[in-house]
Amino acid sequence: MEIKIAPSILSADFSRLGEQVAEVTKAGADYIHVDVMDGQFVPPITLGAGGVASLRSWTDLPLDVHLMIHNPERQIESFVRAGANIITVHAEACLHLHRVIQEIKLAGIKAGLAINPSTSLTALDEMLPVLDMVVVMTVNPGYGGQSYIPEMTGKIARLRQILDHQGLAVELEVDGGITPKVAPEAVKAGARVLVAGAAVFASPEGIAAALHHIRQSISQGSR
Repeated sequence: MEIKIAPSILSADFSRLGEQVAEVTKAGADYIHVDVMDGQFVPPITLGAGGVASLRSWTDLPLDVHLMIHNPERQIESFVRAGANIITVHAEACLHLHRVIQEIKLAGIKAGLAINPSTSLTALDEMLPVLDMVVVMTVNPGYGGQSYIPEMTGKIARLRQILDHQGLAVELEVDGGITPKVAPEAVKAGARVLVAGAAVFASPEGIAAALHHIRQSISQGSR
């Protein structure tokens, strides 16, 4: 069972962001998770398509771009041009959700759909067959360094059961509060991609060691 780790640059040092992306690439990350925030859907404002384009030259890994913004359909084209490989939008932020997902896929990249902790899995019912990735938020979106919400483990497990029952090859990503302690619980529940921010970029032991410890915890937890 392959478990991918997608370090979130939200917790990186923005004064040397490219260098940190290169470092985490060398350390064995699978995706680079880029949180895009507009100050409306969530309180903070982060980077836009220009920032994603600047990261593209620092890594050959897939850029997993998470749009925490209202009306994401206005921005899809610019993020595709910037080099995104996966674009995830929020179910809570889209009026015409199916159309947005179609637009992403027609651009030739993977489409993901994220749901907040309070959003029911039923919000995914009509969308799962057309998705490449579904993201279960395990914190309330907006700020890095939050603690994993334990009630989300059952939600991950229920979604894993739905995906397996329907035979869907949709990546199940979890985002928020992932640490070496929490990672085995999320994986056991059914997660296959783990977004980890502070646990990687803010670790006092350094990026490479932090990634190793997350993978080690998953391996030990599956025994």
